[in-house]
Amino acid sequence: QVQLVESGGGLVQAGGSLRLSCAASGSIFSINDMGWYRQAPGKQRELVAVVTSDGKTNFADSVRGRFTISRETAKNTVYLQMNSLKPEDTAVYYCNVRGRLTYYATTRPFNNWGQGTQVTVSS
Repeated sequence: QVQLVESGGGLVQAGGSLRLSCAASGSIFSINDMGWYRQAPGKQRELVAVVTSDGKTNFADSVRGRFTISRETAKNTVYLQMNSLKPEDTAVYYCNVRGRLTYYATTRPFNNWGQGTQVTVSS
């Protein structure tokens, strides 16, 4: 089993900053991609940013230049630094981690989601 614990959401004024964290724990053998998605009311969940195991990053056009993503391998943790926040960034943010977990004498893939953390940006 792999568990994800998110933290760092909240209420901030437009132009402000927030930092989200997501820590993975459990029977982890290896982690590939770590990413953040968000879902605003009435909209589909969308990719915000992702970082691969070799450090490559990808961002949604709407956040590129304002958000950064990083990972701390030793702690199985991924961070999302959000700067210059806009009201349209308001959403529930979900962490997503993909990798392999130990399963008896072998490994199996996992693709887990965090519980979600609310980010609200006031104008």
